[in-house]
Amino acid sequence: MKAKIIVVGIGPGGLDDITSKAKEIIRNSKVIVGYKYYIPFIEPLIGSDTEIVQNGMRLEQARIEKAFEIAESGRDVCVISSGDAGIYGMAPLVFEMQRKRGSDIEVEVIPGISAFQKAASLLGAPVGHDFCVISLSDLMTPWALIEKRIKAAAEADFITSVYNPKSHGRYWELYRLKELFLEYRDPKTPVGYVRQAGREEEEIKITTLMEFDPEDVDMFTVVIIGNSQTFEFEGKMVTPRGYYKSKDLPEAGVGQSIMIESFRTIERELNNPDIPLGRKWPLLHAIHTTADFDMENIVKIDDGAVASIYEALSSGRVKSIITDVTMAASGIRKGALERLGLTVKCYLSDQGSVELAKKAGITRTQAGIRMAVAEHPDALYVFGNAPTALMELCSLIRAGKAKPCGIIAAPVGFVHVCESKHMVKPFKEIPKIIVEGRKGGSNLAATLVNSILCWPDAEQLKPGRDV
Repeated sequence: MKAKIIVVGIGPGGLDDITSKAKEIIRNSKVIVGYKYYIPFIEPLIGSDTEIVQNGMRLEQARIEKAFEIAESGRDVCVISSGDAGIYGMAPLVFEMQRKRGSDIEVEVIPGISAFQKAASLLGAPVGHDFCVISLSDLMTPWALIEKRIKAAAEADFITSVYNPKSHGRYWELYRLKELFLEYRDPKTPVGYVRQAGREEEEIKITTLMEFDPEDVDMFTVVIIGNSQTFEFEGKMVTPRGYYKSKDLPEAGVGQSIMIESFRTIERELNNPDIPLGRKWPLLHAIHTTADFDMENIVKIDDGAVASIYEALSSGRVKSIITDVTMAASGIRKGALERLGLTVKCYLSDQGSVELAKKAGITRTQAGIRMAVAEHPDALYVFGNAPTALMELCSLIRAGKAKPCGIIAAPVGFVHVCESKHMVKPFKEIPKIIVEGRKGGSNLAATLVNSILCWPDAEQLKPGRDV
C-alpha cells in the first residue's frame, strides 16, 4: 500500500475549533509537516514519537517538497494548514506539486473551520447571504486583478470577507478597499473585524464602513463587510436571508419585486445616498422611471413636501389631482387612487377649455388650468408637458384664486420651460417638487405623484405597492 499525504485544516487556532476527524489524524500521524507558527496550536495532540518538519513564512514550496519526499519514501505524512486547507491553504499547492512531479502519491484533504467562519460566528451572523472572500496579498496576485475583484464584490452587494488585509510592507491596500467600497455602499454599512480569532489574543470590533479605521487592523485580522441588508443588533452583526417579510405590507408580486430590486440598485449607485428620506424617496422613483442619474442633481424637493402633500390627500382634506395633459394622468396608479379615494382630472379636452382657449387667445392647457382652479383651488397640481399651464397656475396663485396643496413642476422642452419652473419657486408656503432645467415629462411627473401616494412605504424602501 502506497503512502499518502493528508492535508489537514486545523481551524483558526484554538483546539476547540479543530474537527474530531482532524484531531484523530494528527494524533495518529508519525510525520507532521507545517509552518512553525502553527505547530504550537496542535502541540497537545502530537504524539511523543512524531517527527515534526517545520519551517518559516514563504517557504511553503520547500515544506511541501519535503512532504512528498517523505511520502515517496514510504511513510504517510500529515500536512497541517490553518483554517480550511482548501481556502488560502496548503491543499492547492500539494495538488499543484503532485501534478508537477508526476507523483502517484495519494492526497487526501480534511476540511477545517476557516478563519472567516470563526470570525463570522464571533460577530454574530454576518454571512447569512451571498458572500465572497478576497485576499489583499499581492505576493502571488497582481494588485490590478485584486482591485478588479474588490470593485466587482462591492458593486454586486456581496458580503465580503477580507484576508491578509495588512502587513508591515502592505499598509495602503486596505485604505484603497475602503475607498472602493464607499463608491458603492452606504457609509453606514456594518463592518466587523476580528483579530486572532479563536486564540488567546482575540479581539472583536463592529463599526461602520465610514468609521472603519484600517490602522486598527493587522495581518492576523479578518475583516467582514456587510451587504445592503446587514444590520447591527445588540452588539452583533446580522445579514438576513429573507425569511421574515414585512407584516405591514402584502407580499410583493413580480412587478413590485422588480421595483424593489431596482430601488436597491439605484440607492447603491447614488453619489449621495445619505439624504433625508423625504427627498430620497421621490428621487429613487425619478431615476427608476428615467434611468437618468442626473435626476440626483435636478430634482429639487421642498423640506417636508412629500409628507405634507400625502397628509392632505390621505386625510380626505384634498380629494383631487389635476394634470396638465392626459398622459400625466394616465401614469398615476389607479390602485393608489382607489386606495386613497382620490380622483385625477385633466381639463385639456374639456369643451369649456377649448372654447375658453379660442376666446382668450391662450393655449388649451392654460384654459384647462383656469377651469380646474375654479373647481379645485386646493388640488395637487401636476405638470409634465405644458410650461404655459404652469405659468398660468402661478398667475392664479398670485391673484389669490388658487392655493394648491402641492405642485409637481416637471414640464419638458425648450421654450418657457426653465422660466416656468423659476416662477413657481417663490411660493414658499406651497410644497413643491421641481425638475430643474429642460428635463421632465409626463411619465416623470406621474412617477413623482406615485411616490407621494405610497409615502408610508418609504421607510422600508418598498416601492410598487399598487403595481
